[in-house]
Amino acid sequence: MKRLLKTFLLTLLLVSFLQAGENFSEMSTQELIAIMGYVKPHEKVKFHKELESRLPSMSADEKNKYKQNLQK
Repeated sequence: MKRLLKTFLLTLLLVSFLQAGENFSEMSTQELIAIMGYVKPHEKVKFHKELESRLPSMSADEKNKYKQNLQK
């Protein structure tokens, strides 16, 4: 019984580590713009989706910074 419980807990811990990653939705738009180019390759799709979803609500200054960082 103890062995089964240990196996279950270790499996649960492993799954939680595998699903852990950056939660870009909790970051401000300014923070997202600032970390452009520093996002891990396996998280780039999620990162770009979050930025694209915020594009319509960005201020003119944020859009300018976003466009500048895209060119880099």
